Order: sequence, then structure tokens, then C-alpha cells
Amino acid sequence: MRNKAIDKEAQDQLSPNDVLNDLLAGNERFTNNNLAEVAHLDLVAETTTGQYPKAVILSCIDSRVPVEQVFDQAIGDIFVARVAGNFENTDILGSLEYSCAVAGSKLVLVLGHESCGAVKAACDGVELGNITEMLSKIMPAVKKSSGEVEGEKNSTNKNFVAKTVANNVLLTMDRIRERSPILADLEDLGDIKIVGGVYSLSSGKVNML
Repeated sequence: MRNKAIDKEAQDQLSPNDVLNDLLAGNERFTNNNLAEVAHLDLVAETTTGQYPKAVILSCIDSRVPVEQVFDQAIGDIFVARVAGNFENTDILGSLEYSCAVAGSKLVLVLGHESCGAVKAACDGVELGNITEMLSKIMPAVKKSSGEVEGEKNSTNKNFVAKTVANNVLLTMDRIRERSPILADLEDLGDIKIVGGVYSLSSGKVNML
């Protein structure tokens, strides 16, 4: 049973590849319905005075993508930033910078997911209140996919949606590097990696891009 939280010494010894492999191994346990047993209250007690997460994951708010469970992670293991459509903005960038430059996380993972409602809405040009401005962050991916996928350029085309989900992850990674010199420098030094993946609603598997 897991009853020890990650500490500073353990975090320091991890490489970005170690962390990525750990997350993918956790996802394999998740898809095999073999999650680790965790003594949650022991971890609560251990993390009261500090935290040393190994990764930060930028995910969609979708209730079908429970990030900690998807990667079989426990209290103190990972930071999670969530916004519909898993894109970056100033607040998200600040959160990612804090995670890595201040708290010592070794990996930034942008996680999209199959049949994302925000991506579908962007594909359909939905306009509604503050949702309109939110979806504008996903439109670059919609435009990119429009030149790469045949058929209807809306949510009725599953291939178009899937391509836009992937492009949104990739473009978000690019913009993180462009808009955050802090994270770009850490990646150049090899202290962190910025990676992306897409979660399958049907299988529970995360496929890296």
C-alpha cells in the first residue's frame, strides 16, 4: 500500500523521462483496472507542511477525464491545471511556471481527450457569452485541421474533431514554449520536458503525440 508521499530528495532524483514513464505506467495500471492501493490519510498527513509534485498536467475540465486516476497518482504527486479545451492563457502559464521553476516539477503534459466538447464547439463556431472568447483559443487548431482533413469542417466529421484535438495539444505546447521563456529555458537545459497526449474516452489509454 502506498503510504509515503514524494519528498524533495525523491523529486530531485527524478529526470523528466523518469516522470513520463511513471505516468504512462500508471495509465497502464488504470487501463488494466489495477490501480495501486493508497493510504490517503497517511499522504494527507505527510503533505501538510509541503509538496514536491513530479509533474504538472494541463487538462480539460471534462468529468470523464479524472486526471489523477487516469495516471494512478495520489496526493502530492502531480499538479493539475484544468480549463475547457486544455489551452494556455496567462494564468495557466503562471501556474505551469510555478509548478516547474518554483516547486520543482520535471514534466509539463498537455492532455487533450477524445470527443472534446470544447473542441467540437470551436469546430462548429459556437458563440455564447464568455464561451465565445474561450473558444477563440482553440480556433488556431480548427484552422490548421481545415487544411489537413477532408469532408465537413464541423463536429459531424469525427476525423476533423480528432485532428483538431491533436492539433490543439500540439499548438498549445508550441505556445507554452513561445510565451514562457522560463519554461522554454528549463526545457533547453534538460530540467523539464514539455509533452502532449490524447486520452481515449473509450479505452482509458493516453496516447502520446
